[in-house]
Amino acid sequence: MILLGVGLSIVVVLLIGLAVARKVDGDSGRYLVAGRTLGLPLVAAGLMAQAVDSNATLGNTDLTYGFGFWAGAGLPIGLALCLLLTGVFFAARMNAARLLTLPDWYARRYGRTIELAASIAMIGAYVLLLAGNLVAGGFLFEHFLGIDYAVGVLLIVAVVLTYTVAGGMFSDSYTAAAQMVITIAGTACLFTWVALTHGITVPEGMGALDLGQLTDPAQGAAVNWATLIALGVGDIVAIDFMQRIFSAKSPRTARNACFAGAAGTLMIGIPFSYVALSAVDIVGPDAGAAVLFTLLEDHAPAWLATMVLAAIVAASCSTANGAILGTGAVAARNIAGIRETDAGRLPELRIFGAGKDPLLRASRIAMFPIVGLAVLVALRVPQTGILLTLAFDLMLAGLVVPFALGLWWKRGGAAAAAAAIAAGFTVRLALFALTPTVYGTPNDLLYFDNDVITAAFDGWPTFIAFAAGTLAYVAVALARPAKAHRTAAAPVPEPATAAAA
Repeated sequence: MILLGVGLSIVVVLLIGLAVARKVDGDSGRYLVAGRTLGLPLVAAGLMAQAVDSNATLGNTDLTYGFGFWAGAGLPIGLALCLLLTGVFFAARMNAARLLTLPDWYARRYGRTIELAASIAMIGAYVLLLAGNLVAGGFLFEHFLGIDYAVGVLLIVAVVLTYTVAGGMFSDSYTAAAQMVITIAGTACLFTWVALTHGITVPEGMGALDLGQLTDPAQGAAVNWATLIALGVGDIVAIDFMQRIFSAKSPRTARNACFAGAAGTLMIGIPFSYVALSAVDIVGPDAGAAVLFTLLEDHAPAWLATMVLAAIVAASCSTANGAILGTGAVAARNIAGIRETDAGRLPELRIFGAGKDPLLRASRIAMFPIVGLAVLVALRVPQTGILLTLAFDLMLAGLVVPFALGLWWKRGGAAAAAAAIAAGFTVRLALFALTPTVYGTPNDLLYFDNDVITAAFDGWPTFIAFAAGTLAYVAVALARPAKAHRTAAAPVPEPATAAAA
């Protein structure tokens, strides 16, 4: 039954993605940002789909079960905070700028060198993000369906890549809407079943009002705050979030979609946290990792397990979809420098009606090596937490400051942006390699044994790296003459322009 239900949900999503692919009509603008025609429901659903990935479900439940509400719920709360901040400060202006990719903004503000640096950093971070979601999907297929882990990873890739290559943002948006229906239904049924059959219970000291989780380092306060900041601020420069904001039909739609997406993210994420708290009584305190899998396999009826697992697969596919589309576009447009008018620079690609638009063809071609790299990482490093944490932390450390300060502060040119990126990334990677745990998880990805930094330091590298990037940007911006700051060929619209658009 589980195999049939999960398989049916995948088939439905695939068919929807292929059915709307004809809307692309051989045009890169329609492929990458849906011709800037998407209304509030589709943009909001897309933003929710990117926020509610497997980490916000499986990671949320495992962390809540093991360490308390704020350890796990910090994931969806952080993502909702990101959408809220984006809606208040950035969405309208970025939509009005009429960009195709987020690095386009770095190119306008700082020039080609920073465009390349930001593009490479974003692709690197999103390869890790994509790999982390493939890992979660592979484990699910292996645990419940008896499918080999590697085969499960490749199956998810094959499905998502098919409709992403075909329909771009149109396929992404319409499949996200279907995936969110599946996810909301699965979440509601799971929470209701737990409430009616076992009751919603909160172990002592682990609830939302037990604020020692946010004030006491011994209870993980530093890690919990680092999670909130890494996701709430670092994800502002997420290429998949911004790609949906660019696709909205107006600045107002983009802004309101962020608010709706934030509310939807909490509506899905918080119930999973309370299910995990209740699982302490249902499955016992020693279930170990993947407590949600244990709850579904040993205690839930088959129909419920099928719904929830279909929801988790849908969440993984939706995030993978956005990551593939965004990185393919960035690789083609901002690294390779392909533009819509560059006819003749690429060979014809006779798949899915590619037409003669070179940027469309290049974006589709670029997706394959990026996906291949993510699959390789997923197979060699079968972990979710470390990959996802590192991806968000790197964006927070090196890319948020040039984006936010560059948008709202006229001082600071390419040199300031380069200083922020170099300082933030260097400090974060160095501290990552020297810290034995990462957000409570053993660091067996890249750790150099030392006697200086202990597990008690976990969480602090997020703040230190962010501070290093910020100080580097501000110091260089203030040190250089004012005429050196605005290097952009075309300015980003001011707030009045964005509001009027």
